[in-house]
Amino acid sequence: MFDPTTFVGFHTWLSLVAIVAGFPVTAGLLHGHTRPGWTGVFLSTAFATSATGFGFPFNGVLPSHIVGAIHIVLVAIAGYALYGRRLEGGWRRIYAIMAVLSFYLLIFVLIAQLFGKVPALHALAPTQSEPPFAVAQGIVLVIFALLTWKVAVRFVQVPHRAA
Repeated sequence: MFDPTTFVGFHTWLSLVAIVAGFPVTAGLLHGHTRPGWTGVFLSTAFATSATGFGFPFNGVLPSHIVGAIHIVLVAIAGYALYGRRLEGGWRRIYAIMAVLSFYLLIFVLIAQLFGKVPALHALAPTQSEPPFAVAQGIVLVIFALLTWKVAVRFVQVPHRAA
């Protein structure tokens, strides 16, 4: 699973790098600025994570495909707002919201994967419909709802500057 020379390993590493990069990107947004290096890593690996997710064998559309497609759209809009529109006008707020929602979906999938693959967590919620899974996802949802609201306010109030 963590061997980067396999497709699963490569996909997993992309996801982990995107998640790690999501923290300083979000922290920067909370302080009203972008983190150019981290942002480039975050957006590129976040996009690649979802894109490679479609490379696994499947029959029919699965919930993971829906989440992946939504995630690709969020990252694409964030990238367009940042690089295409240079955060001008309303694109500044759009970028901040899309970036944090994109980060949220990465964490959402991470939690699902942890409950599916870590024996102790899997024992608590084997079908991921049990209360421990719902509580974990609910807590993360509330945290990210607050983060999204805060960056939508703070990132717009402070003029754009690189960190």
